[in-house]
Amino acid sequence: MTDHPTLSWEAMQDGAVFYRRHQLYSIPGKLPGDLQDFIIAGCRHGGPIALMRDTTRVVALGRAAPAFSKAQIQVYSPAGEGLLLFSWDQAKIVRFGWTNDERLVVLNEEGVYRIYDLQGEYQQHSLGSDAGETGIIDARIHETGLVALTGSLTFLEVREWAGGKPLTLANPGLSQPPQSWTVIPPDQTISRHVEVLLSVDATICSVDNLESVDQRISRGPFTHMAPSPNGKSLALLTFTGLLWVVSTDFQRSLAEFDTATGVVGAQGEVLQVEWCGNDAVLVTWSHLAVLVGPFGDTLQYFYSGSMFAVTEPDGIRIIGPDTCDFVQKVPASSTSVFRPGSTSPSAILFDAWENFSRRSPKADESIRSIRPELAAAVDECIDAAAREWEPYWQRRLLNAAKFGRSFLDLYDPSDFVHVGQSLKVLNAVRFYEIGIPLSYAQYTQLSPSHLISRLLARNLHLLALRISSYLSLPPDAVLKHWACAKILRSKPSASGTGKNAELDGEDALCRVIVEKFEKLGGGGVSFADIAKRAWEVGRTALATRLLDHETKASDQVPLLLSMQEDKLALAKAVESGDTDLVYHVLLHLQKRLSLGSFFRLIEEGGPRLALASRLLQVYARAQNRDMLRDFYYSDDRRVESAVLCLEDAASSSDPAAKIASVKAAQKFFSEDKDRSFEAKITDESVRLLTQQQQLEKEADGKIAFFGLSVNETIRTCLVNGMAKRADKVKSDFKVPDKRFWYTKLHALTEIRDFEGLELFARSKRSPIGYEVFVKHLVEKDHPKEAATFVARCDGPKRADLYVLCGDWRAAAKECKDRGDKAKLEQLRKSCPNSLIARELEQTAASMK
Repeated sequence: MTDHPTLSWEAMQDGAVFYRRHQLYSIPGKLPGDLQDFIIAGCRHGGPIALMRDTTRVVALGRAAPAFSKAQIQVYSPAGEGLLLFSWDQAKIVRFGWTNDERLVVLNEEGVYRIYDLQGEYQQHSLGSDAGETGIIDARIHETGLVALTGSLTFLEVREWAGGKPLTLANPGLSQPPQSWTVIPPDQTISRHVEVLLSVDATICSVDNLESVDQRISRGPFTHMAPSPNGKSLALLTFTGLLWVVSTDFQRSLAEFDTATGVVGAQGEVLQVEWCGNDAVLVTWSHLAVLVGPFGDTLQYFYSGSMFAVTEPDGIRIIGPDTCDFVQKVPASSTSVFRPGSTSPSAILFDAWENFSRRSPKADESIRSIRPELAAAVDECIDAAAREWEPYWQRRLLNAAKFGRSFLDLYDPSDFVHVGQSLKVLNAVRFYEIGIPLSYAQYTQLSPSHLISRLLARNLHLLALRISSYLSLPPDAVLKHWACAKILRSKPSASGTGKNAELDGEDALCRVIVEKFEKLGGGGVSFADIAKRAWEVGRTALATRLLDHETKASDQVPLLLSMQEDKLALAKAVESGDTDLVYHVLLHLQKRLSLGSFFRLIEEGGPRLALASRLLQVYARAQNRDMLRDFYYSDDRRVESAVLCLEDAASSSDPAAKIASVKAAQKFFSEDKDRSFEAKITDESVRLLTQQQQLEKEADGKIAFFGLSVNETIRTCLVNGMAKRADKVKSDFKVPDKRFWYTKLHALTEIRDFEGLELFARSKRSPIGYEVFVKHLVEKDHPKEAATFVARCDGPKRADLYVLCGDWRAAAKECKDRGDKAKLEQLRKSCPNSLIARELEQTAASMK
């Protein structure tokens, strides 16, 4: 039978508070040697520890020594199982520590740091050239970044682990390295910026990114400094052995304890000062650990050899030569249930369940006595079950809660179910082969998805998948990590010969991954991420096959571009119908490829890449016309090239450039036998522009001809008295007589050259007749001059034309001369006034 929980309890503060030491794992002989001979870094939240032999200590040669004869770092789980071993081939290591996702950060004296995962793969970053020149003499690594002390005694901060540029903190003005220093992470400070605390002489300096502040205390110097997990308190140990706990703003002194006189059996110097949760401080020597409470109470824990302590949010993990223990303050719910003599409702409920299980009638009596507080008692038993480490007591407490719940009419069982599920998961990961001793408080603080990611970092895919399924979490993250790990560890299986053997192996592996996803419901997994991993390890064929199963083109295409699968990337972008994605591919290829290769890629795509070709033309027409010209030329598109030249000519203001563009267009048209008409037209356009240039020179640039049409050129010549030049233009460009007569009529009318118009009308028989003269002159408000041309018009129309000119008498005379009484009568009816009507009547009377 499992021991009662209270057997491991020890009282502090006169029995008001209890602490317990629970043995997590038995690890005799699993660690490489005496921990005092190693530099150690522990990961919080039940994480692993990393060890490196301390080269400053003399170590007796033994069986364990050869493994650490070189600069090596070995990683163990809390259960003593080896997780990772790697050699260090860089400059001397200054510090190593853990991130919040269980990656090991190793920093050397040249400012280079590597971030290792638990499989030994790493990413390398640098603190910059300045740090490399001055050197790094010390550092502090916390879960979300690091702070390094350079050789020039300034501090550099790295935020997150993406390899960003380090930030320089305020200069504290040090003349020598501090006696000790520590870091309060950004998530535990009010300013949300990292805060560095330095022990300088007798005081402490607080340094952040803005300023360095002397806290003006005189109890230093301090050999050890440790902030509490919540960042509100600071434990300080002086050279004389005085442990002093203050608030991190140094406004309140919380506790003092003299380790030199208050601890019996302590030998040698203090090795560690670490927090046990936020309520007590653990001080360790070579074989002794002393827990100091807030009121000076102490508890002593003896070990057979050196130990290492890792602070946890709700306790402290102590790794000794034989055991891995967890020391914590006994939770209030556990105290309420199990404390001897407790009369709390939860203790009575637990006692009632035990009586019930023994078939004792006292159970009913106990339940009746706590009936008003029964719901609270059930909740407390559930919480106490969550805080227990032994499954035996977890089960008994949950059974007690279930027993009490049966007497309640209305009770929400969600907490009961949640705790039951959580405990099943926690018991699974606490098993020594897994070795993640998470407490319930840590589990709720981190979330299940974080636990699954930690299992994946250890390649425990089956357990991670089962936990995801049990907690109804999507299996996507597990399947993705499993696929990447399988690609990394597998090799192409040869089922054929030569290159076909490799391709068959890639097909088989791709099929295994896809079938697993379909079977387990990994619909939310991006195959592009897995394909990227395959490409990174040199499995390009496998990456291409995996990308065929990716449904999002926006994920497919960037990776295909990285793999230089240009044609396939462009085809996938076109198939997606996303014009922005097509443009992204086109612009990327334009930058990376030569123009010839770029155009050839599009041309060889044929109808499949027609959309890309059209979009390229749209883009180039607006942004890069030279590229469009080259594209048309490479594709032998003569007509499009000619049209582009004409567009350039239309937009050009330089006469020489305009003529050159039109000449180029004429050349392109002439090379296409089906475009002879366009070639002829553009040739004439070149001759016209050239002639217009000559006309402007003759006019000393005072008259603008360039760019006008043939008709406008003739009109401009006539308006400006250049009749001979107008005739030459007419003959050169074979302007029809009718068009020329119309143009000259309008031009002479415009300049009111009626004598010239008369001479022009007499020069030869008008090909457009003279009625046009009359109507145009009337339209331009010259009726008197228009009337002189009526006599040259056809007889039947003269009367109406005279009326149009306003000459009613001449119209009447014309009717009389022609003997047209009907027309005369029609005129009389439509005349504007009685005076004209009387004259028309007289003319009509004279015809009788």
